[in-house]
Amino acid sequence: MRLHRLDITAFGPFGGSQSVDFDDLSAAGLFLLHGPTGAGKTSVLDAVCYALYGSVPGARQSGSQGMTLRSDHAAVGTRTEVRLELTVAGRRLEVTRQPPWERPKLRGKGTTVDKAQTWLREHDAAAGTWKDLSRSHQEIGEEITQLLGMSREQFCQVVLLPQGDFARFLRADAEARGKLLGRLFDTRRFAEVEKRLAERRRTTEAQVREGDAALLADAHRMQQAAGDAMALPELAPGDPGLAEAVLSAAA
Repeated sequence: MRLHRLDITAFGPFGGSQSVDFDDLSAAGLFLLHGPTGAGKTSVLDAVCYALYGSVPGARQSGSQGMTLRSDHAAVGTRTEVRLELTVAGRRLEVTRQPPWERPKLRGKGTTVDKAQTWLREHDAAAGTWKDLSRSHQEIGEEITQLLGMSREQFCQVVLLPQGDFARFLRADAEARGKLLGRLFDTRRFAEVEKRLAERRRTTEAQVREGDAALLADAHRMQQAAGDAMALPELAPGDPGLAEAVLSAAA
């Protein structure tokens, strides 16, 4: 995944509109997002997460239907909006989300709530235009999750590394970390090799036990013929050293 541009309006501490050109920032390689406490560093990352998944990390997703994402400094008539342009899995996409908005009624007194809105578009490089893909929250959420290969929780644990939350990933059990890292680094081919090797091991072990059982049967017949002069080893089919022990007893 590569981020290209982020546009924020009335989101978090940003009362107006702000834009982040990630292509320009990353032109020289790595870049650092820094500033004093309250400057909006975390809110920029929250906006990326919100654009992708429709929610922000952990406890910051509070309040009714996400309406607390709206900036307290925004003008009354300005609607909260986040737009993210990114390339993922070779596709250049643009995701726009507007959380629910409680605004003054156009007629009369009081307020009304506008529903959340979501748009997904894809850039057609050949035509140089944007093509509308969906306005369904569910469809867009499923598409983004499938392309990224991560749920929101996994994205927040591994990609965003929000303040203090990375410790949860470190404390997760081995199975949970293994599943997540397997999806991140696409280790399916290694898992398939491991599966095939395990199957070959089980097949070989079964063949060894079958051969050991036949060897023990022959040893019992030899013991019956030799009487008490031959002492058989107290080993079961599949135990290491069975063949050597039988040969030693028969010598």
